Amino acid sequence: MKIKALGIAAFAAVAALSSCGNNSGEKLDTPTSGNINISVDESFKPVIESEISTFEGIYKYANVEAAYKAEGEVVKDLLNDSTRIAVISRELTPEEKAVFDKQNRIPRVTKIAIDAVALITNKQNPDTLITLDELKKVFRGDIKNWKDLSEGSDLGDITIVFDNNNSSTARFVKDSVLASNKLPENTFASNSHKALIDYVEENKNALGVIGVNWISDFDDSTAVGFLKRINVLGISTEAAPQSTESYYQPYQAYIAQQAYPLRRYLYIISTEGRAGLGTGFASYVASDKGQRLILKSGLVPATMPVRVISLGD
Repeated sequence: MKIKALGIAAFAAVAALSSCGNNSGEKLDTPTSGNINISVDESFKPVIESEISTFEGIYKYANVEAAYKAEGEVVKDLLNDSTRIAVISRELTPEEKAVFDKQNRIPRVTKIAIDAVALITNKQNPDTLITLDELKKVFRGDIKNWKDLSEGSDLGDITIVFDNNNSSTARFVKDSVLASNKLPENTFASNSHKALIDYVEENKNALGVIGVNWISDFDDSTAVGFLKRINVLGISTEAAPQSTESYYQPYQAYIAQQAYPLRRYLYIISTEGRAGLGTGFASYVASDKGQRLILKSGLVPATMPVRVISLGD
């Protein structure tokens, strides 16, 4: 069941009641105060850190502790009731919904952004363009050498690298690019997004698959630093592109226009049974202020328009 974005002010009455505590005398958290632990897909650590910092800056008595993990671990936390707020790049499966039904818990899903998966390569790799058909062949294992993509390449066998075996990017590739086919034997996993970028920087045959949020915020010195160390591939959906204009990198405008093909949505899933701090935080992220932070991060906000300016003649 999806919920509409609500302003924090809408919870004022509930907050006043909740702050009185429960029957045991324990003081409960409210939409704007208290403590809560949330689980977040590591792909979205940069933007969620920004959302939490700003939220806590506005609401001085709110403390949101985020654990950044692989997507599979985040979903496990939600199913085991280890957390009641999760941030992931997919909705729940029918099997997962059935678990909540048995527990008499009702998950509420809020779409907060449109994200993308980026492909990165070593600075020594001159190939910065790839078609979607070629990419599928690489992920199927039909293309295993950079020379098969460019005859003049002096590179060797392709090494595909993800951030984690249980990551959302690996799941996205298998579900959305390969239609659930297995990844080839030349696929490996690093321990984190930072370790993935380090590996690609140090290995000229690497093809990294990363959540775009790690390289999308041009006002973030960390993201800018990452971009100086690697190349970001442009992708074309055409089988035989006639010019470089048919290729698109995962820039915000191209994600919004649906020109970049490897797009995905970002959701906050809440299983809170009442309007607590998790509900307040989710509502803030979906509000105008929270969506402006999404926009600044380089992702596409889910509930506000993105202005695309043409620089043509």
